[in-house]
Amino acid sequence: MDIMDMGEGRDINKGAPKIMFETVYKESFPFWDKIPDGDREYICQNSYAFTCPKGKNIHDSSECSGVILVRSGSLRLYMMSDEGKDITLYRLHKGDLCMLSASCVLKAVTFDVFVDAEEESQCFVISGPAFAAVSERNQDIKIFALETAVSRFSDVMWVMQQILFMSMDRRLAIFLSDESARIGSDTITLTHGQIARYMGSAREVVSRMLKYFASEGIVEVSRGGITILDKKRLRKLAL
Repeated sequence: MDIMDMGEGRDINKGAPKIMFETVYKESFPFWDKIPDGDREYICQNSYAFTCPKGKNIHDSSECSGVILVRSGSLRLYMMSDEGKDITLYRLHKGDLCMLSASCVLKAVTFDVFVDAEEESQCFVISGPAFAAVSERNQDIKIFALETAVSRFSDVMWVMQQILFMSMDRRLAIFLSDESARIGSDTITLTHGQIARYMGSAREVVSRMLKYFASEGIVEVSRGGITILDKKRLRKLAL
């Protein structure tokens, strides 16, 4: 599914000024100043900005949607089984780049991935075919795309390692510690269902483990979220 055909509920701005893309791409792409002016112009001409509401699917692998750069909000990238069960591979936040939504750029990626907006998100998208064409002419872009993909595959392998080899209490401790560090707060405002989805588990399992953590004085669970009370013990569980 092309992003331009997502249906209702999104605001696409194909007429965004070139300078807006240039400024952001210069900050985001280490190759930007190394490629010819014409290729920079071509990338900007084949870019657009869009706002996607919470819960909307952005990419479903049926087409090469393009390279997505998150400007605000958060996206979830996941795989789905034939039975409809999904597993979160990783999440993308402000400044993050999604290459797996551009299968025409990374031809070695043959598995299906899906991308949803976890909250209202503003993104820039570079046309997949346009990015692929420019990368064929510029080795720096091709190297950047491969390095970005490899970095994300490391994240995916870490997810698989947790699911296959780690106990649930350790996995939850790792998730809470990482999420707290990411947002810079001891209070995590995610529902039990969201945490379960991000961890590839069931809501009931997460709720039961959080109840145990709370009984041990490690966290406090309330309607407002989960507050970490004992970071030292949480880190010890995560080791």
